[in-house]
Amino acid sequence: MLKSQKPHIGIFGRRNVGKSSIINAITGQEIAIVSPVPGTTTDTVTKTMEITGVGPVVITDTAGIDDEGELGRKRVARTERTLDLIDLGVIVISHNQFGEFESKVAAELGRRGTPFFVLHNKSDLAPLTDSTRDHLTKNFDAAALDFSAIHPTNYEELIAIIQKTMPESSYRRQSILGDLVTKGDIVLMVAPVDAETPEGRLILPQVQAIRDCLDNDCTAIVTKDPDVRILLENMRTPPRIVVTDSQAFEKVSASVPDHIPMTSFSILYARLKGDFEKFREGTPAISKLCDNDRVLILESCSHHVIGDDIGRVKLPRWLTQFTGKKLDFETVAGTDLPGKEIGDYKLVIQCGGCMLTRKQVNMRIRPAIERGVPVTNYGMAIAWCFGIYNRAMEPFKE
Repeated sequence: MLKSQKPHIGIFGRRNVGKSSIINAITGQEIAIVSPVPGTTTDTVTKTMEITGVGPVVITDTAGIDDEGELGRKRVARTERTLDLIDLGVIVISHNQFGEFESKVAAELGRRGTPFFVLHNKSDLAPLTDSTRDHLTKNFDAAALDFSAIHPTNYEELIAIIQKTMPESSYRRQSILGDLVTKGDIVLMVAPVDAETPEGRLILPQVQAIRDCLDNDCTAIVTKDPDVRILLENMRTPPRIVVTDSQAFEKVSASVPDHIPMTSFSILYARLKGDFEKFREGTPAISKLCDNDRVLILESCSHHVIGDDIGRVKLPRWLTQFTGKKLDFETVAGTDLPGKEIGDYKLVIQCGGCMLTRKQVNMRIRPAIERGVPVTNYGMAIAWCFGIYNRAMEPFKE
């Protein structure tokens, strides 16, 4: 399934209403295959484009919501999973046909708090009627636009409704450290370099935190964990805060005096991307785990697993050592959840989610929250296991 920090627009509708033609019309490119044969789009197709006032967005063309047969049902299931990933829905109809299929999509979007509008395609064959428009306004509070993908004369009007309907929270960049620092502060960032560190570069949370420091007129100093103590001893002005990789928590904490606030990149991302209060509420459940309890670890990106992988090796080892219990761990990468009932788990641990939007992270942990399963985050769980949770959370006590 698709993943990106950019806002996502999902194109939904029945087979042969022209969804693929719509995405081609919006992007001005032949991204999706167009055919009069129903069911031509068999899987999600994505394209990134720039929309003035919003910035880069990911537009996703999906398979028909009325697909049939065993394979068709699998396509519909994949389309339904896309609902969890998008920030704006576009329900495409033609010939004024808005029925059971479209109503279901509208209801699912509403349940997720995702705004949407209706695009009445093929207006050159059958224009949108007043009765259809009134029905959509009255029953779904949804705007409707008459459009022809073949003759897109009101293309700018389509872009305007996207700009108007897209939630601002999906594209307005939030500051990572802005409320923790002031102009002129020094932020010390600890970035261990080991076998799991990407060759020749830093990981995304570290890069974005550095940029956020610059945006807030602060100075970012980056070092490796063995050098923290000596660096602090030689600094005339102490850092306003120390931010470390979660895996180096224990070692860095021993080198940083108690009067200097300290936290981790992962905890900053838990606040930036996820339900921070639910993570805070769920973390103590680690101490209540019992033998044979099932723990679900959610990775956001698929990657080559090597050595002491944080989610698959280190985190389970630390949890086992801390609790002294024989726990049953399951790790799921990507955006899908396991096929098992989420309520069977005693704890769900979400990674920092640096490759996902806030909406996507929260949709991913929502099933666990709805079923009363405690949720936490990599950094918060690690801090709890190392006994420095209170210190790592101190900067956020307000």
